[in-house]
Amino acid sequence: MKCRRAFLLALLLGLTAACMLAAQDGGRELTVEELYLEKIEMQILREQAFADDRELKMLVLDDLETMIDQGNSGRDVELILEYLALEGIVRTVRESNRLINYFPDVRRRAVNLLGRVGGEEAGTALITSLIKDVEPMVKAEAAYALGVIGSNDNNEVVQALVYSLYQEDPDKPDNNFAYAVCLSLEKIARENNGIKDPGAYQALVRIAQGSYIRTVQNKALATLEELRQYQ
Repeated sequence: MKCRRAFLLALLLGLTAACMLAAQDGGRELTVEELYLEKIEMQILREQAFADDRELKMLVLDDLETMIDQGNSGRDVELILEYLALEGIVRTVRESNRLINYFPDVRRRAVNLLGRVGGEEAGTALITSLIKDVEPMVKAEAAYALGVIGSNDNNEVVQALVYSLYQEDPDKPDNNFAYAVCLSLEKIARENNGIKDPGAYQALVRIAQGSYIRTVQNKALATLEELRQYQ
């Protein structure tokens, strides 16, 4: 009994200390109860995200999107999104040699939300998704999300975009992905006062002259023209 009381007292003191360090919520500190419930909620979301059920994962994404809309995009949210964005590609689960955690629509939505969260860790996860995912719709979403974030430290993002474009089969180009690359390069240029990497210009020429629909070709030409204005 004494041990149990000591444990409960230590837990209460720990939560109280956490409360004192908590971020302000509408001009006030979060209560111990609110901090506790917030922690439990994230634990539940993590367990649901790690489950094999696709519908559970989509419900988790609903909840995470609500949190992001409300301005709550802490590291816990980001970690769950990173897991869902790469599940089935980097983290695979097989039964009888069959991949059972392959949900492209889940990855696509998680990637989109990572772009809205932003930050260095989200950008790293998006680059991994862009390079390793084989689903065009996920790759296109990752490319666009990187543009939404806008950072291009050490030219890593532009290099990843160019590399991914050149990995495409030129005889079976994906219009949506190419258009997303154009949009991303455009956004990155605006955020960083231009792009110095000549590979970006070569990639846009490749799209403009490739077997893409006219809308995509025109977008590549328009992006090229905009990038030249920064020189």
